[in-house]
Amino acid sequence: MSLYYEAVSFIESSTPQANSLKSRIYNAKNLKSTPAQIFALVSEASKWSPILKEVVEKSQLLLHERKLSPALGLLLVHDLLLAKRGIAAPASHPLRLAVERHKARAQAEFTKSRLRRGFSSVDTLRQHVYQGREEADVTKQTQKDFRNGITPHQWSHPRWVRINTLKTNLVEQLVTTFVGYQAVERLEEVIDDNHPDQASKLLHIDLHVPDLIALPPLTDFSTSPAYKNGLLIFQDKASCFPAYLLDPNIEDGDIVDACAAPGNKTTHLAALRQRSQSEYGQYKIWACERDTARAAVLRKMVTIAGAEEVVTVKVGQDFLRLDPESEPWCSVGALLLDPSCSGSGIIDRDNTMSIMLPSKEASAAQTTQSKKRKRKPTQDKVPRNIDTSEEIPVSTTDNQDALRTRLQSLSTFQTKLLLHAFRFPQSRKVTYSTCSLYAEENELVVRAALQSPIAKEQGWKILLRDKQADGMKRWEIRGDVAACDGDVEIAEACIRCNKGTKEGTQGFFVAAFVRDRDRKVANEDEWGGLSDSDS
Repeated sequence: MSLYYEAVSFIESSTPQANSLKSRIYNAKNLKSTPAQIFALVSEASKWSPILKEVVEKSQLLLHERKLSPALGLLLVHDLLLAKRGIAAPASHPLRLAVERHKARAQAEFTKSRLRRGFSSVDTLRQHVYQGREEADVTKQTQKDFRNGITPHQWSHPRWVRINTLKTNLVEQLVTTFVGYQAVERLEEVIDDNHPDQASKLLHIDLHVPDLIALPPLTDFSTSPAYKNGLLIFQDKASCFPAYLLDPNIEDGDIVDACAAPGNKTTHLAALRQRSQSEYGQYKIWACERDTARAAVLRKMVTIAGAEEVVTVKVGQDFLRLDPESEPWCSVGALLLDPSCSGSGIIDRDNTMSIMLPSKEASAAQTTQSKKRKRKPTQDKVPRNIDTSEEIPVSTTDNQDALRTRLQSLSTFQTKLLLHAFRFPQSRKVTYSTCSLYAEENELVVRAALQSPIAKEQGWKILLRDKQADGMKRWEIRGDVAACDGDVEIAEACIRCNKGTKEGTQGFFVAAFVRDRDRKVANEDEWGGLSDSDS
């Protein structure tokens, strides 16, 4: 039973956490169950929780078995009804016996819930749940309660999948992995919560980034051979912008990915570089990651993607400790920078869960209802949601002084990283990106970099919109003019993404810088490393 008690401890934690649910589980000490087991149980239970809440309340389990908490009852009923091996506890364990005493009633209520939703089998109901439709239906019903029947437009976050052209191509995947899927022209048809066909097999080929497709929310290809063999890579659309905007080609020479883990952008760089196939392999992509644990993930990702011939992982390498004048860094022609940030734009579908817990009060209402048949069932207007977000960004409700202090610290570090990239003597392109919504980490860093002595001495300028790769040029959401001090040209050169919109992206920012490679570098002192005062 330790699995269930340990899972409950993470679900019921009411204290705001600075780390993600997944990282808290995987970094927890003295667990008897494996982190993978705990996370899988919480993740699965969250998907089914709207239905399981009904089952637990209507079967009156919490009234009859008072030792069960709402969270524990929900997890045990999940495994009782949906796990292949049932409840993971000895057959004689008191809590297992307590739940199994109500198995017939729970199964009957589960069947009623399925039929009320119009599904003829558990398999079709499971497809409905895994595509996120159950959570969307609950959200819309709650909104109707509050808005007198008016349901506002809802946009789900799609499952973005990048076709790994190091191993396959889009056409091949459309006739194999995605055979039976209907291609639609508009992304809205895939992510519109109100679209009648949203739960069917739809896909949208992206109009901005090559070899990228969008699938309905929570589409699960994690067990497919194509994913396991590295033919498909789960990568948010906005996360594909930095490598695509960098537009790597053979003239760039070696490339550095400065903060490379977990490796999606690194392998995207490798795939884009493959376009110069005749000379592929002459130049390297150096992937720096100073955290050794994250570097191990990066190395695994590179191997699965089939990029190990061109990507060299620098385990434990701090980008700021590289000497741009020494070998092999003096021949680097392009750099991709995606540094640590506040994460305020992140949407992480796999680890963002809203768990609806049953209540004893609702169970008691079932008894009252059975005695007074003419009364309608009592329903909670606001479901008891436990928010277990994977990423908890800096909140605007936090102390504003603390927020400003953290953003200033991040901005200083990010600017230092960008200026260090400007020091590489052969570099001619740099992209800078964050998954932040704050101007302090975005436009203000761009402005600080452009106004720096190193940028002016070596001719670094922002890559203007009309010079950007075709898909980036056509992207409509640009930088904040006010944050660019009224400079419309710089704002137009910056690319922003918003989260929760019909574009289907997470919150993101990216800008590119270019210089004339033949420009003579004058009055540059011998590099002696960056001090804490450099900015």
